[in-house]
Amino acid sequence: MTNEPLPRLPPRPPRSLAVHFGIDAAVAFLGILVLGLIFGVPPVAIAIIAVVAGAIAAPFTRRAEERALAAREQTEPDP
Repeated sequence: MTNEPLPRLPPRPPRSLAVHFGIDAAVAFLGILVLGLIFGVPPVAIAIIAVVAGAIAAPFTRRAEERALAAREQTEPDP
């Protein structure tokens, strides 16, 4: 096993807002589903709440990804 540095990832643009919306809504749905099943909330209401939460969170997660990709570009590779 050598101590060679790993190759740098190639630069890429951030994923689209639609992708962030879909992932955020799915994560919100799964998170709310647990509590919803415990308290007897109908699955349709859980889905609606998850879609709204995904729509609210998507711009924030996209901006976080943009910052992370910019920071990745700013770091210098290890010698």
